[in-house]
Amino acid sequence: MKRIASCLVAMAVSALSVAQIGTRFPSERKVINDPKTGVELVFLTSKSGTGDSKIYQTHNQWTSDGKWVIFRSDRVEHEAMAVNEETGDIVQVTEGGFNGMLCVARKSMHLYHMRKVKDKEDKLTGMQVVEIDLEKLFADSEAGKLKKKKHYERICGTIPAELCTEDDMALDGSEEFIYFRLDKEYARKMPIKEPISGNFGPRNMGAGPSGIGKMDLRTGKAEPVVAVHFKVGHIQGNPWHPGEVIFCWETGGKAPQRTWMVNADGSNLRPIYRETEYDWVTHEAVISEDELAIAIIGHRPIAQDERISDTTNDWGPSGTKEYATGIAVVNMRTRELTLEGQVDGDNFWHVAGSQDGHWVAGDDFARELWIVDRHTKERTLLTAGHKTTARDHVHPTFKPDGTEIEIQSAMLSEDGHSMNICIVRLPKELIERYKK
Repeated sequence: MKRIASCLVAMAVSALSVAQIGTRFPSERKVINDPKTGVELVFLTSKSGTGDSKIYQTHNQWTSDGKWVIFRSDRVEHEAMAVNEETGDIVQVTEGGFNGMLCVARKSMHLYHMRKVKDKEDKLTGMQVVEIDLEKLFADSEAGKLKKKKHYERICGTIPAELCTEDDMALDGSEEFIYFRLDKEYARKMPIKEPISGNFGPRNMGAGPSGIGKMDLRTGKAEPVVAVHFKVGHIQGNPWHPGEVIFCWETGGKAPQRTWMVNADGSNLRPIYRETEYDWVTHEAVISEDELAIAIIGHRPIAQDERISDTTNDWGPSGTKEYATGIAVVNMRTRELTLEGQVDGDNFWHVAGSQDGHWVAGDDFARELWIVDRHTKERTLLTAGHKTTARDHVHPTFKPDGTEIEIQSAMLSEDGHSMNICIVRLPKELIERYKK
């Protein structure tokens, strides 16, 4: 009986320590060369069944010192992790769970996330915004002198449930505000210039109203920014232009007008790329001070008999290669669009770009990763064979210095679908091509 009691105590202590912020896990780092291209791949995680996935490709992934990658994981259920690129050390960086998007600061060693607040009846009362001091956490974790989570996290404030019931979030370029999605009923009470839109497309999504709100991270004050006539999807701040927020009309597919932006004071609401009925635009990402990368996909068959169109249903006459498709870059000041390239026989799906203006990258429907030289339009396959789940994808994001691209991949997974965090090292020739 004493042995059983001792084991139960040990298990309880172990479970408690694993749940604590700052807990460290052994390195899983593996370096291989892509079997098809020879490009170096650094798998920062490599176990199956741990529920690893990267932050969405619209958001920053690296800490401001460039050493750690933040990711989502279920190795401790509903907690976020950081992995050191060089050592492979894995550190738990949240405690008590997180909701929605993880926002990694570029100017400080801070991580921001939301946490739902509920009353005794399990009713949502608000969305708490939490700041994590990663510098202090990493130092104490390495020294083996962890403290309670209150020493590493600061509650910036709580957004009332009447304002926000969803957990998408983006960090403003000033890193003094976060943006969030307004509750539909709250948005309905605000002035909206356009008639409220209904659902669009066969997935019955996209109906308005919706909107954007913001919270001051210093004071905790939460307030609306703008209400719109459609359903707001992914939100992102412009890291180089404080007070500028980019968002999309989310329908689950083709939207009447996908890409939008507005100022933090609610002024100058406008479309970014003014698409036609033939354009299927998706997965926009801010890649530099003035530029937004988008995918214009052409994955549907072209009607061979012009009298009988096999595309003028469901999503309308969109998404075929009868019209221009591929990775495109839109200048958010001039609205000028430049097509950068497309995959033969396939489609770019999720897109990214280096902030120096030299490169764009995209995954395709086959889960391959390509890079395109924006000056010559040369297209290079970086890596292939990255199995993912049916609902998830490679989702490339450039490191701020432009030397690497982070993806998620099941290439090494024993079960063939559990994703790991992988760094694709750009070949030396590409890195040095435009060095001054």
